This record gives sequence, C-alpha cells and structure tokens, in this order.
Amino acid sequence: MYESFFKLTGKPFQLNPDPRFFFRSTGHKRALAYMRYGLQQEQGFIVVTGDIGTGKTMIVNNLFEEIDEQNLVAAKIVSTNLRDVDLLRLIAAEFGLGFERKTKASLLHDLEGFFKESRDAGKRVLLVIDEAQNLSRSALEELRMLSNFDYHGAPLVQSFLLGQREFRSVLRAPGLEQLRQRVIAAYHLRPLSAAEVKEYIEHRLRTVGWDHDPKIDEGVYSRIFAATDGVPRRINTLFDRVLLNTYLDEQHELTFEIADLVCTEVENEQSEDIDDSVEVREEPSRPVISDSEVSVTQASGNVALEEQFAKLQSVVEGLKSSVDALTRQLADSQPPAAPSFQTLEQQRPRFPFWTVAFVSAIAAVSLAGFAVGAWFLTH
Repeated sequence: MYESFFKLTGKPFQLNPDPRFFFRSTGHKRALAYMRYGLQQEQGFIVVTGDIGTGKTMIVNNLFEEIDEQNLVAAKIVSTNLRDVDLLRLIAAEFGLGFERKTKASLLHDLEGFFKESRDAGKRVLLVIDEAQNLSRSALEELRMLSNFDYHGAPLVQSFLLGQREFRSVLRAPGLEQLRQRVIAAYHLRPLSAAEVKEYIEHRLRTVGWDHDPKIDEGVYSRIFAATDGVPRRINTLFDRVLLNTYLDEQHELTFEIADLVCTEVENEQSEDIDDSVEVREEPSRPVISDSEVSVTQASGNVALEEQFAKLQSVVEGLKSSVDALTRQLADSQPPAAPSFQTLEQQRPRFPFWTVAFVSAIAAVSLAGFAVGAWFLTH
C-alpha cells in the first residue's frame, strides 16, 4: 500500500525469512560461521539456539543460498512434536524416498542406502532440523543413530539443530550424554543492539530502493529499540505499521511522534487491561455494629427466650396435671363391667368422644410448645 507512495520496489519488512534481507549483525555472522565450520568438519551436530524471532531460520535460508552450487544434498525439516518413526518418515520424504507403511528398520535401511549413493556420487548430505526443542527424546536418539552411519570411515550425514532457548536445557537432560558428545559447536543467537537496530532498519529499506523517503528522525530508532528489545521479527511488525501510519498521514517524514504513537498503540493492544466499561454495582450500605454491641444483643435475646420458654413449659405442665386428674376421675366413676367372655379389646375402658378430643388437643398444644421453644433457643 505504502510502497508506491515512498517509491519502494517492494515491502521491506515482510515476515517471511527472505535471504535478500539477511542482515549480518555480529551475532548472525557468528552463527553463520559456526554452520560453515560444521560443513567443513562433515560430522557431528551444530546447534544454534535463540529466542523467538531472532533470525535462526533466516540464517539457514541464507546458508542454503550459499551452498546451492556446492556438492551438497540438503533437507530442512520443521519438527512439531514428532516421534522417532514419524521423524524418519519425514526425513525420507524430504530426500524423495518412499515412507508409507514402512517400518522403522526399513526406513533406516533406505536412508543409509541413499546416504551411501550420495557419497558415491561425490555429494554430502546435510540435514537441518528447525524447532528442535519440540523433538521427543526418542526422535533425538534416532538423529544420533543417523550420525553413526559411516562409509569407508567417513560420516554420511551432517546435522544442524536449530531451536529456541529451552533446547539448551533439553540437551543437558540426563540420558542424552551420547548426543551431547557429538555436538562439535553450539551458539546462542541474541537480539540486536541499539546501534544494530538502526543499521537493520536502513538495510532492509535500502534493499527495496529507499532513498530517504520517508526521512527518519534519529529518535525513531531508539523508540523502536525500546519497544522491540532488538528482536528482528518484532522490528519488522512494528516498523511496517509505522510506515503505514506515515503514509496514511500523507507525510514524507517519519517523526518520533508517529513512532511513539504506534508503539503506544501496540503496547496497549498487547496489555491485559481491565475493561473500564464494565460497571460494578455497589451494595447498599448497612449500619456498622461493633463486636461488643453484637455480644450484648445476642445475650439479651437469649435471656428473653429462656424466660419465655420457662413460662411456656410451666403452662404445659399445668395442663398435663389437669389432664391426668380428669383421667383418674373418669376412671373411678366408671361402673364395673359384667363378667363375660369378651376379648381384650372389648374389656378396655371406653371414654366419651369429647374426653378423647380434649386430651388429644392438650397433647398437640404441648408438642407445639416444645417445638416453638426449641426453635427460639437454637435461633
């Protein structure tokens, strides 16, 4: 969008690792030198680690551009939690070998045969594993076994392992001593320095024909470094957005204010701020009662309840006494029954209906009184 406005021949800060934009910083040149050293040794492993976006893949792509005309057969694999057999199948596929429905033994046999044929043709085999931190231990062991292949005393395959920072801890894990002994060089790639950030930005711009349009204020570089910590991929993403905003403002000067505005917007987008639009309702305030007031209130209530329950209990006891006296009086006034061969049920004394109803009512009142009293005491 902005390329034609600034008279650029292409997009300078694309994310894909294009070797045309390879920037030879101090760290990138050193990592590339380690890889070249590994190619000369023709054996073992070269390990290059670095944080996300520091340019490990870019280094490999640039190396492939250099060795394109050499007598090398190279394959690059991006691992994604592969098991040993899956890794062997992927390697076989990259070298153009059959891999479907083949056992581990068959895959190893075919790979060894291909490596020997390449050596007879005067070519060496280079295997590059990217994102090596995702490899399982069994897959790492298979890579070590591949490094054991030799032909007339010469190793058949050279391997480069690229991974993120945690891959260094993986290599130090117990049980990988044999693999560590085959690492002939290792390097950890660090982000760009503040001075290199300026060189990096201008290098990519010049690659697409930049002729100081837009003109860039010096303060812009320091602001970009502070926002990205010198990580190339983050620089690409941020500076592409800065150029876009400069174009939208129809400016031919990239000022600190524009860069700062974009950096602040990105920082706010990536932050985890709470949404201020969410309204929290407060509960209505209640009178505050001190602990002493609560204790006195509870004690007073308990005393009152106990007094009420005692009165209720005395009333119930009086009613029970009245019922017992009335029952005895009725029993004494009942005439004796004539002897007969009656059943036990028929021999029991029978009371008038109003008497039974009165006694039942008194009993119900008593139970209700006890229940009410118990509720007050427990609450």
